[in-house]
Amino acid sequence: MHVLVTGGCGYIGSALVPLLRADDRVSRVTVLDDLSMSSPRNLMGSGLGGDDSVRFRRGDITEYGDVESAMRGVDAVIHLAAITGADSTHDRREETFRVNHEATENVFLAAGKLDVSNVVFASSCNIYGRAAVEDIDETVEPDPLNPYAESKYEAESLLREASERYGFAGTALRMSTNYGYSPGVRFNLVVNHFVFRALTGRPLTVYGDGSNWRPFIHVTDAANAYADAALDPDAWDDLVYNVGDNDENYRIEEIAEAVRAELDRDLDVTYLEEEHPGPSYHVNFDRLADTGFEPEHTLTEGIRDLADRFDSA
Repeated sequence: MHVLVTGGCGYIGSALVPLLRADDRVSRVTVLDDLSMSSPRNLMGSGLGGDDSVRFRRGDITEYGDVESAMRGVDAVIHLAAITGADSTHDRREETFRVNHEATENVFLAAGKLDVSNVVFASSCNIYGRAAVEDIDETVEPDPLNPYAESKYEAESLLREASERYGFAGTALRMSTNYGYSPGVRFNLVVNHFVFRALTGRPLTVYGDGSNWRPFIHVTDAANAYADAALDPDAWDDLVYNVGDNDENYRIEEIAEAVRAELDRDLDVTYLEEEHPGPSYHVNFDRLADTGFEPEHTLTEGIRDLADRFDSA
């Protein structure tokens, strides 16, 4: 298979591209990225410039021509490129929808025009908002609270419509909050941010009272889920899947305590009032189990691995 990864130089993409290249079912990986929020350095070691199994195309998903050009000859698309950082999008609504919604429509249109067989779209559990119930499964109506979540949820509707119109297999992965090391590691994610602050002797700042729930998934597990959905679409035959582990739902205050305990440091935890009360969602992942996919990493392992990588850098 020839797989296109949009946003392939980013946090998840930099973990995903080497996985795809190493898979016997994949003959070529094309990476499309505008490098506005990432660096080619994140693909070092992925095979770029080696045996031509990984190719890089600099392009912007908001430009339809860039998308169609990169997608020619492709069998499957993993669409990761997006404006991320949900909290930051309150002040970037227009830009967020232009990239996460309108440009995503470019990806689906090109896939239909070029007879791509399978499109995997990066959605998010953030779309559930502040849910009153626990164990939220895919039948619960989302209640997005920020432009990021709104754009992702509306893009799922675009995927449904496009897959029905063009006949390609379409799957939206409502991903848990990522953490852990990848070449394109991000530090605006709560676990990674807390580990960095802990190692530099600074207090861990919790916005709000820390009682809000989030599910978490290691970035390597997230990358494996995208690869599995792209390469074995028959096993992922529903339109949407929550992706994570039932045992990896945590309150944010528990994340702070886990970092403090795992790193064995006497750290202050401070609580600040939040202008936009964050989402709170405790998610059920039973549907995911039907695909045969199962995350392998735990939160404590991810915390320790991040700390070890800082120590060895």
